[in-house]
Amino acid sequence: MEPDLSALDDFLAENDYDGYLVHADSEDSTQYYLSGFDAPDPFVTLYDGQVRLLFHRSLEFGRAKREARAATVERSIDYGYGEYSEEYGRREATYHVLADFLDAYDVESVAAPPRFPLHTADGLRERGVTVTVDREDAVSDIRAVKTDEEVDNVREAQRANEAAMHAAEDLIAGADVRDGTLYYEGDPLTSEAVKTEIEVTLLRHGCALDETIVACGADAADPHERGSGPLAADEPIIIDIFPQNKATKYHADMTRTFCRGEPDETVREWYDLTEAAYRAALDAVEPGATGGDVHDAACDVYEDAGEPTLRSDEAAETGFIHSTGHGVGLDVHEGPSLAPGGPELEPGHVITIEPGLYDPEVGGVRIEDLVVVTEDGYENLTDYRVELTL
Repeated sequence: MEPDLSALDDFLAENDYDGYLVHADSEDSTQYYLSGFDAPDPFVTLYDGQVRLLFHRSLEFGRAKREARAATVERSIDYGYGEYSEEYGRREATYHVLADFLDAYDVESVAAPPRFPLHTADGLRERGVTVTVDREDAVSDIRAVKTDEEVDNVREAQRANEAAMHAAEDLIAGADVRDGTLYYEGDPLTSEAVKTEIEVTLLRHGCALDETIVACGADAADPHERGSGPLAADEPIIIDIFPQNKATKYHADMTRTFCRGEPDETVREWYDLTEAAYRAALDAVEPGATGGDVHDAACDVYEDAGEPTLRSDEAAETGFIHSTGHGVGLDVHEGPSLAPGGPELEPGHVITIEPGLYDPEVGGVRIEDLVVVTEDGYENLTDYRVELTL
């Protein structure tokens, strides 16, 4: 994938920086986005109009020369690390090398992302390099606008996500009910068992995830409660899956709420209301609208029905107690935000729409789709029915 870094060129020119510097492993999405290289150990990426990599260790050097999207790939030993280490010690040698590396490309001032290591910044400053924290995190804003290839990467992850949701739904739909508890093949059907089925399905589709949510009853009243133990009949079960494709590193995100049996009147009303809020929020998605506009559309539905939201009461502990959505890409939570003050939406923004209602006395209900903003509205990347009862 070749990202369009013209906006980063503009950022550097407007602020009179010679380059943008990242020191992290590829789990850092800014590092991976700029370098195009996947490595478990920290390395340095300099962007000065071109991508330049510097490796402290030689382990990844050969692979980086073959795979990285970089104009130059170099090692600390190319800048006299051994001699510096003997004279100053290993840590100080690293700072000398990095300063020499920047000097080789006439870089005297750099912007660095907010997560840049403080010790590296201080080491460079002591050697005359101006290091300024990019408080606005410019690369994250650039990453938020996806290319067609990036959208396809998210779409591929979402197809895997849907397969995993189907596997979870099939388990719940196929369960027997005994004394209010779900059983599958003679054993209680637990949150843990459904999560295992989700994870195995994702692995078969080239995706993985560290955590997922299968939360039933009162557990579902906490939006980020992972859930545990046997699943109950006639109770809402929130399933929220947010996998990462292992090859592309792009995420998907999706939530459905199911009930095996007959939900009570409140749960049914909540579900219908949440579906109305979800559809109102979808209708508000278009270029030029703001994340705040989309959030307002969902809040309007809830508040008109008398349900609390954080917009109407910032201290609310029940009702609609989170934002309407967020960006998805190399990070499962990234810009733009669909919340009060959320920025203007642009074609290429990939966002979730996920309103919900929560109360420990009732449980929780949430519906979440993943969409991409287009020139004239949006494309829904989620192909999965919206239905409560199984």
